[in-house]
Amino acid sequence: MAGLIEVNKDNFDQEVKEANLPVLVDFWGPKCVPCMGLMPAVEEIAARYAGKMKFCKVNTAENRRLAIQQKVLSLPTFLFYKNGELADQLQGEFGPEEIEAKIKAMLGLN
Repeated sequence: MAGLIEVNKDNFDQEVKEANLPVLVDFWGPKCVPCMGLMPAVEEIAARYAGKMKFCKVNTAENRRLAIQQKVLSLPTFLFYKNGELADQLQGEFGPEEIEAKIKAMLGLN
């Protein structure tokens, strides 16, 4: 199934930390214009890497504590997990190219 899995405090560990694949977690907010602008590109990237990487998203307006626990201080923020551990991140100004470059690095495709 392509697309991004909605993650919250109740399923974060199961979906992200216990995943068999590397995981990208998109921390976004409904009032974050750059977040909303990136979303179609992220969905396209998720479809392209389906089966190789897991894609999740966290609405920070509804999950503030989870965002704080993950040390997300600004939006948009993308956290990359591998083997249950935080492996990389993107924060602030970035585009689809940077996201895909991080994914390729995580998957050893560079």
